Amino acid sequence: MFKIIKGMKKGSKPEVIEPPPGPNAPSDVTVNHASRSAIPPAQLTNTKSQAISRNPAPQTGVIEVTPLLKDVPISERHVLFIRKVNMCSASFDFSDPLKKVKEKEIKRQNLQELVELVQSGSSKMNEIMQEEMINMISVNIFRALPPQAFENTGAIDGDPEEDDMYLEPSWSHLQLVYELLLRYVVSPDTDTKVAKRFIDHSFVLNLLDMFDSEDPREREYLKTILHRVYGKFMIHRPFIRKAINNIFYRFIFETERHPGLGELLEILGSIINGFAVPMKEEHKLFLVRALIPLHKAKFINYYHQQLSYCIIQFVEKDYKLADVVIRGLLKYWPVINCGKEILFLGELEEILDATQPAEFQQCMIPLFRQIGRCINSPNFQVAERVLFLWNNEHIVDLIAQNRDIILPILFEPLEKNIKGHWNTAINGLTGNVRKMFIEMDSDLFEECSNQFLEKEAMANKMLEKRELTWKKLEAIASEGGGDDMVMVN
Repeated sequence: MFKIIKGMKKGSKPEVIEPPPGPNAPSDVTVNHASRSAIPPAQLTNTKSQAISRNPAPQTGVIEVTPLLKDVPISERHVLFIRKVNMCSASFDFSDPLKKVKEKEIKRQNLQELVELVQSGSSKMNEIMQEEMINMISVNIFRALPPQAFENTGAIDGDPEEDDMYLEPSWSHLQLVYELLLRYVVSPDTDTKVAKRFIDHSFVLNLLDMFDSEDPREREYLKTILHRVYGKFMIHRPFIRKAINNIFYRFIFETERHPGLGELLEILGSIINGFAVPMKEEHKLFLVRALIPLHKAKFINYYHQQLSYCIIQFVEKDYKLADVVIRGLLKYWPVINCGKEILFLGELEEILDATQPAEFQQCMIPLFRQIGRCINSPNFQVAERVLFLWNNEHIVDLIAQNRDIILPILFEPLEKNIKGHWNTAINGLTGNVRKMFIEMDSDLFEECSNQFLEKEAMANKMLEKRELTWKKLEAIASEGGGDDMVMVN
């Protein structure tokens, strides 16, 4: 959705916009430092409050039409740039589309001009101008978000898909502000040594807080910008990872609600892909403490694809983590949520596809006990999905190498399906899996069959004994009139 960034023509030099000489500078222009205090302190954490309140609030100025930057002499561009930035710091009420239409349009045009200026690279901004622009961006972006739909209705356990999608009414301005920030971050003219003074930890923290927005257009911009910041500002990388980690902890242990979780995981997928091998211990702890517990959320389907990609990246980079990941998946395996169970089975197949025999042997007993329960699931989609694992050649090879342990675990679930599952398609798939085991090792299959028959005969014998005991009880009770205690050996 973003435009292709075009560089300057070969041989052309950017014009440096410098402040005019002191005596010639107009004295009626006030340079404002835009504020990040648009969000009420009550809605912020202590850290965030300190970060946002460090800049003074913007002064209210007159919004009027100004000439284009390219149409004024270079000596006057600094003042005009600051003036335009100050006007863009003004906030408007978009609940009434007929209110201050002219001022809104002037701000939109100024923002568009600033975007084109940064994108073209035709003029190089000094530090004062960059600071003013970032402060203006902060005023527009960092704001109090409206309550989410479930907070208004009180339906904490409701499906997020049933919530009404909220679209930011000021998006015509907000989009240009995000576009300006994106162009500034990706511009080759942006010196990270200078920009890191303005795009600091507090700025990044506030940017992460905006992922709580319910507007998908805003989250898409935030995702791209944060990814670019991570790539360009190496000094912020550990802080960004830690801040995302904290968001996940809050989601896991407190809210289980966050609209931007999918976008954050998408950024992490790219970050994990760039991890050096062997991986640091902190990255492995992040997998165990944050990523794996994300599987326990009820509405995992809204971010499962991105989460699964992150998990697979870890296993592919370090195959020894397969045992940890599979056991973690089994820990959070759903009991009554069939849709979630199908997602888990799909992720499990991808993990097993990257698992080596040694790691497979460490977790195969608890794993195939769970697979056996899935085979006997009354939900035919769950049973079908788990039986499709036998279409994967790598998984079949792992099973064949350890058939002496796996077949005794799965024999009973397979036989129960063939004899009693209500769905004919599942009966057919179970029969195919059964044939594969026979082809792997007919002697082992015969041995398991005999053990199953002995177990079944013993169970039938116990059932008959139990029924006989009840009949004796009924007979004695009917003879004694039911007044005395009866003992039966």
